[in-house]
Amino acid sequence: MAAVHDLEMESMNLNMGREMKEELEEEEKMREDGGGKDRAKSRKVHRIVSKWMLPEKARGTYLERANCFPPPVFIISISLAELAVFIYYAVWKPQKQWITLDTGILESPFIYSPEKREEAWRFISYMLVHAGVQHILGNLCMQLVLGIPLEMVHKGLRVGLVYLAGVTAGSLASSIFDPLRYLVGASGGVYALMGGYFMNVLVNFREMIPAFGIFRLLVIILIIVLDMGFALYRRFFVPEDGSPVSFAAHIAGGFAGMSIGYTVFSCFDKALLKDPRFWIAIVAYLACVLFAVFFNIFLSPAN
Repeated sequence: MAAVHDLEMESMNLNMGREMKEELEEEEKMREDGGGKDRAKSRKVHRIVSKWMLPEKARGTYLERANCFPPPVFIISISLAELAVFIYYAVWKPQKQWITLDTGILESPFIYSPEKREEAWRFISYMLVHAGVQHILGNLCMQLVLGIPLEMVHKGLRVGLVYLAGVTAGSLASSIFDPLRYLVGASGGVYALMGGYFMNVLVNFREMIPAFGIFRLLVIILIIVLDMGFALYRRFFVPEDGSPVSFAAHIAGGFAGMSIGYTVFSCFDKALLKDPRFWIAIVAYLACVLFAVFFNIFLSPAN
């Protein structure tokens, strides 16, 4: 066992040494070709992103075709929209305080409301409304820090698919497991990104963890704990003059990410539509959606 471990460590050191050598050779080549500092910096950013987001065998392919066209438009756009809606309800419709917005947000046409489930857009638009400063800051930090590198690698269509799958799964799960509660926040989408990414990390543990770093794992776990704590507070310890908000979207979004998200993020250099795992995940997801729709029409206590 010790010999096997030594061989694995030696292989890892050789790979790291080879990568450093390739970086130095490429930087030297850029200087000789007059590529300039901007190109070198861009290449360095792409190398860091590839180490965060991809197993070693896929990094070379990414670096060969790496570019910022299109830029990470989806994550940036959705973040700006969520921030704009929060500012609208916090500033132009003043609350008593910003830490936890009071019942004013429950009148929003975006929020998921059990009494207005026939307004189908609410099953997605609830992601735009947040319950307070900690809520929106936690979601924005996570989706920008994780979402932008993911979108640089996988592009907006795939990242948007995973994000919206988590958002939809969150509202449908809340309508089943917590059917009388309101729902706000983009946590379903954020947890879908995290679920897909971490499944990819676990499957490629030996290749991705050294590059990712234990410190980054601890920071993300801390943010998850804080976000879940705030959601639980809003659900079970809401003030008397407020309304409790469901937290089921966090869990459902994570499961959506661990199924659809993992499949999407593990197919970087493959045709997604030709991967049977993707279709299995999609069929399972659609089956859950159909059950949720049936439940809401015929069985929900909110009817």
